[in-house]
Amino acid sequence: MDTITLNAPDRTSVMLRRAKGAVDGPLARRHRLRFVGNGEEIVVFSHGLGTDQSVWNGVVETLPDAFTAMLFDLPGAGPLLPADFDPEDYASLAPFADDLLDLLDEAGVERCRYVGHSVSGMIGVLAAIEAPDRFEQLVLLSASPRYLNHEDYVGGFEREDLDSLFETMTANYQGWVAGFAPMAIGANVPEAVQEFAAGLLAMRPDVTATVARAIFESDIRHLLPLCQVPVSLLHSANDVAVPAAVAHYLHRHLHGSSLTWLDTDGHLPHLSAPQVVARALYEQLA
Repeated sequence: MDTITLNAPDRTSVMLRRAKGAVDGPLARRHRLRFVGNGEEIVVFSHGLGTDQSVWNGVVETLPDAFTAMLFDLPGAGPLLPADFDPEDYASLAPFADDLLDLLDEAGVERCRYVGHSVSGMIGVLAAIEAPDRFEQLVLLSASPRYLNHEDYVGGFEREDLDSLFETMTANYQGWVAGFAPMAIGANVPEAVQEFAAGLLAMRPDVTATVARAIFESDIRHLLPLCQVPVSLLHSANDVAVPAAVAHYLHRHLHGSSLTWLDTDGHLPHLSAPQVVARALYEQLA
């Protein structure tokens, strides 16, 4: 019986075709999986709270030819949720990481680079700790391992800040969105504020509240040293949700990480300044 040995590019091409052919699986449909590009290397893009995969459009439209983008929606994003969706299933970050690994399995993506914004940064870290061989590189945009201040750690929020945030979110969701969206964007880009606000308003308020609590009350600082995948950190200097001290903390505690400061403001620079993020991102991927 003849044995056919694939060289590395051929094997990668087979894997890529297999991944692109898996968009009709149950998880792919649930997460609205799609691929953009025809490059040999797969880069997985994962969004943060209040957005969906479309938030990356301005970045992936300049995707270098060497890459194919894999995009999907996190559980709870948008108004069209599966009938069996229960936000309490995502009361911590671990289920999100499990979902990511399951989606990679279904799509046949054996190894990838991963780009995660905000909460998706830590989702990627958790997934990489659990399955390090699946990830060539992590790029974390505006990510934080803990949002609450604690002893000598500066996370950006006091307990009373979060209590007030959750109370306002529950009592007057539309009012909270109207105030939070421009603060989070943090730059004079009205279109970005409107898009982010629309994304938040598209979510069910109870889903936003549950996921927001899981995010803002998370603390995975103790797990950071377990991540052995190369990490590139991208941060804005002025971010209402993630102060500069958090970026420096991640840089110190993620072994061998790099830290790049973006020439823009706000927590969603890929929405307000996609060209700036794309330039920095593709420099890191290269």
